[in-house]
Amino acid sequence: MSVQMVLLPVFIQIGLTFALLFGMAATRTRALTSGETKMRDIALRQPNWPVQATQFGNCFANQFEIPVLFYILIAIALPLRHADLVIVLLSWVFVITRFAHAGIFVTSNDVRPRSLAWFAGAVVVLVMWLYFALRILLVI
Repeated sequence: MSVQMVLLPVFIQIGLTFALLFGMAATRTRALTSGETKMRDIALRQPNWPVQATQFGNCFANQFEIPVLFYILIAIALPLRHADLVIVLLSWVFVITRFAHAGIFVTSNDVRPRSLAWFAGAVVVLVMWLYFALRILLVI
């Protein structure tokens, strides 16, 4: 697989992370400028943001949980030349689950489908790691 094909889902996932960062910044700025939230109420990281700002903030923070395992896998698999078509296809499935999770998180925040999207992504990363480990250890 070409480096570009392996890294494109990574770049898209990073793009999602930055989009959530900017969404969080926008919703927090709106809350502060409208007076809905006072600086003193959040200065020490108190959880006093409005719902939408909290959704964006929590969703942004979530991008540094399961996706970290995805990033590490790609960072190891690429230089070892074990990032094959299976890894690339699973990478795309993982990124799709992350978009679904984020989309639900920052809109309806319906916990059941959000949890399913999160769990699907976690399973995909687990499968990626198992596949990668088997390829390394068993040279498949």
